[in-house]
Amino acid sequence: MDLLYTPSQTQFREEVRAWLAAHVPAKKLASFDTAEGFEQHRQWEKTLAAGNWGMVTWPKEYGGRACDLIEWLIFEEEYYRAGAPLRVNQNGIFLLGPTLMEYGTDAQKERFISAMASGEEIWAQAWSEPNAGSDMAAIRCRADRDGDEFVINGQKIWSTRAVFADYAFGLFRTDPESSRHHGLSFILVPLDAPGVTVRPIEQLNGLPGFAEIFFDNVRVSDFNLLGGENQGWQIAMSTAGFERGLMLRSPARFQQASRRLVELYRKRRNDILDLSIEDSVVRCYMDAEAYALSTYQTASRLVAGGHIGAESSCNKIFWSELDIRIHETALSLLGARAEVEPETAEDHAELGSWLDGFLFSQSGPIYAGTNEIQRNIIAERMLGMPRK
Repeated sequence: MDLLYTPSQTQFREEVRAWLAAHVPAKKLASFDTAEGFEQHRQWEKTLAAGNWGMVTWPKEYGGRACDLIEWLIFEEEYYRAGAPLRVNQNGIFLLGPTLMEYGTDAQKERFISAMASGEEIWAQAWSEPNAGSDMAAIRCRADRDGDEFVINGQKIWSTRAVFADYAFGLFRTDPESSRHHGLSFILVPLDAPGVTVRPIEQLNGLPGFAEIFFDNVRVSDFNLLGGENQGWQIAMSTAGFERGLMLRSPARFQQASRRLVELYRKRRNDILDLSIEDSVVRCYMDAEAYALSTYQTASRLVAGGHIGAESSCNKIFWSELDIRIHETALSLLGARAEVEPETAEDHAELGSWLDGFLFSQSGPIYAGTNEIQRNIIAERMLGMPRK
C-alpha cells in the first residue's frame, strides 16, 4: 500500500511542522502525574488551543480546524515527530469531545467543549468500579433523580487523570430496578462538588496515575446528563469505540516509539548476546508501520462515508500488545541498566522514558476493555451474534 498525499495535505503537513517547531517546549515537561507537571501540561493545552491545534478534527466554532481523519493522522505524525508533550486532556478531547459532538445539546456543547479545548477543564474517566471493570454493565454506582438534580452515591476506581482533573464523565445507574445494560445514564460530574472524595492510587513508579472516586450524596444538575436518561449504554459504547479505535492511540505514537527502538538497537547492537532481540526490533518496527497503514485504510473508508465495526476492537488488541512488545524489547536491549535510576538528563532520555513507558504499557491489555473481552466482541460480530 502506497500513501500518496494531495497538495493540500502536503501543505497542511508543512504548516503543522512549522508551528510545532516554533512552539514545542525545549525542555521536557514534568510528569502529568505530579501537580507541577499537570499544570505544565495544562499550559501546553492552552498553547495548542491558541493556535487552533487543540483538536484539529473539531468544528472551527469550537476551536478546531474541521480537518478530516487523514489530516488528523498527518497532524499526529508531525506531533510525535516533534517530540511534543503527551496530551493531559486526552480523555476529554479524544473520548468525551467526539461524544459530546454527537449526543450533546447545543447548550452542552457551548458549555463544555470550548473549556475542554482550551485546557481550562481537564477530564477524567469514571467507568470502572470495584465489581465492574471490563464488564461495565455490572455498574452499581447510583444517580437518583431529585427534581432537576441527580444525587450520586457509590464508588469508581482506576479513574485516569482524576487526581488533578476538574471533571469526570461516566456511567451511573439511574433506574434502581434495572440490571445489566439497562437503566444507566451518562453523567458529567465536577470533581470539586461537595461530597466527592478523590483518593490517589500509586503506580509502580510511586506516582498517582489513577484514583478512586467516592460519591457521598453528590448533587449534579440534570443539565450534565448527556443524552436521554437511562440511555447511557449506547452513548458509552460510542465513547468506548473512540477509545478502542482510532482516536486515543494514533499510529504515530507507536511509529515514533519503534524508530527510537531502532536507534537504541544501533547504539547497543555490539553488546547483544541474544540474537533474537534483533528479530524483535524488526518485528516491532514492521508492526508499527502495518498498524499505520491499516489505520489509514480505515480512516479513508470513514472519510468516504463508511462505518467502523469490529476494527475498533481489533485495533485495541493490536496497539496494546504492540506497546508492550516495544517496551519489553527496549528493556532487553538495556539489560541490567534498565533498572538503574536515571541521574542525568541523558540517562533519563535513554532509561527513564523506556521504563516509565513499560510500566504504563502493562495496563494496555486491561483498560478500554480487556483484550479477552475484545476478542469475544470480534467473534460475536463475525458470527453475527447480537450482544445480550
